[in-house]
Amino acid sequence: MASSMHVRRGDKVRIIAGKDNGKEGKVLRAFPEKQRVTVEHANMVKRATRPSQKNPQGGIMQNEGTMHVSNVMLICPNCSEPTRVSRRREGGDRIRVCKKCGKDIDK
Repeated sequence: MASSMHVRRGDKVRIIAGKDNGKEGKVLRAFPEKQRVTVEHANMVKRATRPSQKNPQGGIMQNEGTMHVSNVMLICPNCSEPTRVSRRREGGDRIRVCKKCGKDIDK
C-alpha cells in the first residue's frame, strides 16, 4: 500500500529517533512505497566495494542509509520549528499545512 508521506524530497527534517537523534538535514530521496527516506549526513552505513573503473581504489565507502519516515519530523520553512503536518485541499491539490504556525508549507 503506497500512501503519501508527510515529507518529500528537498524538505528539511529533524531526526527524532535512533542513533542520529537531533540531527537535521535535507531529504535526499523518498520511497513512499516503503515508507522510508534518506537524509543527508544521517544514518551513515559502510559498504565494501571492489575496484572498478569509476572507483579504481575500491575499499570501504560510506553512504547514507534509509530510515523509516516516522523517525523524522518536518521543519516548517516559515517558523523554523519541527512540526506535524495537516493537509487541506485547494482546487484538487493537497497542500501541507504547519500545525504550529498554520501557514502553508507547499508554495
